[in-house]
Formats: sequence, structure tokens, C-alpha cells
Amino acid sequence: MTRILVLDGHPANGSFCSALAEEYSREAGTKGHEVRVRHLSKLDFNPDYGTSDFDQGPQLEPDLQAFWEDITWCEHIVIVHPLWWGGHPAKLKGLFDRVLLSGKAFKYVKGKTIPEKLLKGRSAEVLVTADTPGWIFKWIYGAGIRKQTEKQILAFCGFKPKGYHVFSPIHGSNDAERTKMLSRAGHLGRRAA
Repeated sequence: MTRILVLDGHPANGSFCSALAEEYSREAGTKGHEVRVRHLSKLDFNPDYGTSDFDQGPQLEPDLQAFWEDITWCEHIVIVHPLWWGGHPAKLKGLFDRVLLSGKAFKYVKGKTIPEKLLKGRSAEVLVTADTPGWIFKWIYGAGIRKQTEKQILAFCGFKPKGYHVFSPIHGSNDAERTKMLSRAGHLGRRAA
């Protein structure tokens, strides 16, 4: 079976992202996958890279080192996060900045424009909560965060994108609608990787 890392990428405890991540994880586990769950809200680190010298960045705090070890362990990563101002929450973006480092997640090669992808052989899936209806996200706003996440973050490091799923609108949704969204996350977990 597959080793799956699920990141609840909401910076606060008890969010609907947490519920989606837990449902995905639970259902993936019922299919025999080995699943680890990390909650961004519980990770203690400075999200600011803090230097312009990308070869001599700050040391990883213990929580970031453990998260990096989870990334190298996994075969499939699932990132569940809210859409805030058309992008990632700042702490989630800081996690990417601090962990997906040159020499670890990718490597520049002299004479080549595109770096070597050091996390090849892994896949990725993204679940996004939003207040923006899906059709507005896609057709009016152009789904810029999807392009950034799939192409400029995940694929850049070697992850093969396997799905980008928008759960919306969250604001104003009722219990029945949220139950349906949880069921959808569970279905994605059952067919994981």
C-alpha cells in the first residue's frame, strides 16, 4: 500500500480543513494505506526564511525537521488548506519556504535552466476550502493558486499532481452541505494514490 502524508494546512485548530483532512486520512487508512497527519496549527516554527542567501538559510526547527522527514517518508502528500485572498495562508506559504529547500527538494544544475527535482517518484493531491464558488474561482479568478501550487511548488520539486479539489462555498453552508463535502473527502481518501 501507499505511504500517505496528510497536511492540514489551516493555521488554526478546529477548522473545517481539519475535518476534511481527518476524513481523508481515516478513509485512506481503511484501504490499508499507512497515513501520517500533520496539523500546521501545531507546528512551531518561524515562517520567515529571513535571509537572501538561499544556500545558507536558517536551521530547521524540530517541527520542521520532523515534517521534512515525513515528506521524504511519504509516497503521496495531501495538502488541505483554505483559500485566503486567492492564495495560501501565510504560515502555510512559510512552511513551503522553509522546508522545500534548494539541495533538499530541488537542486540547481550548472548550465540548466530548470533545477533537478529531488522529490521525484511521489504524487500530490490538494483539497482547498473556499468561500468563493468554484466557477468564480476557475473562470473569473483564473485559479492562480492552483497553478502556483501544482506547477511552481509541487511539480517543481518532483511531486506529480494527482488532483486539485475545491470545497466551496464554506461560508453559509449548512450541516447537510458540509456532510456531503466530508463524504467527498472520504471518497478521495478511499481512492488515494
